[in-house]
Amino acid sequence: MTSAVSSQTTVQSGTAGRGTWTVVLCWITVMLEGYDLVVLGAIIPTLLKTRHLGMTAGDATMIATLSLVGVAIGAVCVGPLADRLGRRLLLIASVVVFSVFTIVVPLAGSVTMFAVLRLIAGLGLGACMPVSLTMMAEHMPASRRARASTLTMTGYHTGAVITSLLALQVTDNWQILFYVLGVAGLVVAAIQWFRLPESEAFTQAKQATGAQRVPVTELLKPAYLRAGIGIWVASFMGLLLVYGLNTWLPKLMNDAGYPVPTAVTQLLILNVGGVVGLVVGGFVADRRGIKGTILGWFAVSVVMLGCLSIKMNSDILLNVVVFLTGVFVFSAMVLVYAYVTHFYPAAVRGTALGSASGIGRIGSIVGPTITGALVTAGIGHPWGFYFFAAVAVLGFLAVLTLPRHAPQVEPAA
Repeated sequence: MTSAVSSQTTVQSGTAGRGTWTVVLCWITVMLEGYDLVVLGAIIPTLLKTRHLGMTAGDATMIATLSLVGVAIGAVCVGPLADRLGRRLLLIASVVVFSVFTIVVPLAGSVTMFAVLRLIAGLGLGACMPVSLTMMAEHMPASRRARASTLTMTGYHTGAVITSLLALQVTDNWQILFYVLGVAGLVVAAIQWFRLPESEAFTQAKQATGAQRVPVTELLKPAYLRAGIGIWVASFMGLLLVYGLNTWLPKLMNDAGYPVPTAVTQLLILNVGGVVGLVVGGFVADRRGIKGTILGWFAVSVVMLGCLSIKMNSDILLNVVVFLTGVFVFSAMVLVYAYVTHFYPAAVRGTALGSASGIGRIGSIVGPTITGALVTAGIGHPWGFYFFAAVAVLGFLAVLTLPRHAPQVEPAA
């Protein structure tokens, strides 16, 4: 009896250790993505000031756009591969790809090569988040999958903060930012190779379906199609809001008449609110239901974005509204991903999450573009916030169409 208890304790300890590595390594991977997706914005002023490779503002815009295009393609393509080959292998490969091509970015001899390297790095980068979210969700029991998604995404904001702080220190030596990210990524990949376990849910699904491939068209079956359309639209609108606000909030605030220091501070407050919202949103969704929580979050986002269109004379009131905007807007988008991990079975979960992330990335390109056009036209404030509020309404309507419960359907072999 004593021997049996000891053996069981050892097994439980080993399982807990493997689970800890999954949580830590997936969180760090998402943190690296947050670092990368902010790094270009942090160095663009320096690149333009020093005329690196003769770079112009138009060149910088092209590079930034291609980076996001690469991320979108990577997110869409990785899902089917992860569902066929495994989460672990795809995550490690993705980290290696974006790390290697990030290290060589400073060595680019032309603007075109700079853009190509960022595009290829984006392919690897885009695959990291959906696979990490899938592994974290499958590591947690179904009743805690919303918290798994939101906890993982706090790594994104942590990475963004690290980039911002490091960029202030390196000033004109912007190359260091890429070397640090690339080397850190390779170190993480090496640790993943030895310590990251495969998802048990994937292993079980693989055993159930054998070696046969689950087709991408599985997502188009009647049981999944309604949810798929709603998820794609909600993800598009959610990332449009996240990237549109992160890119243009200081400028919109400045156009509204707030001084530059106040306008820039609002971006920090917005992201602090985002972290708080991720923690709170995941807890509420697991307790009250994911769909209902997302609806509430998008509804409050509409109100907060509408309030920002009004010039406020109180700094305290402004800070509160911006903070609440971050709380609800950022976590609404992540809760859409949590819905995906809850709704789809393991056999197609990676594909579903990859498609949601990939289509959402298109919104991350559209949002800053449209808002930039409004700013250029001189109507950034208040129309930028009217636009964001309308997008949040569309996100709300998209979530309204989602089924509340997952279908009891076995994926086709």
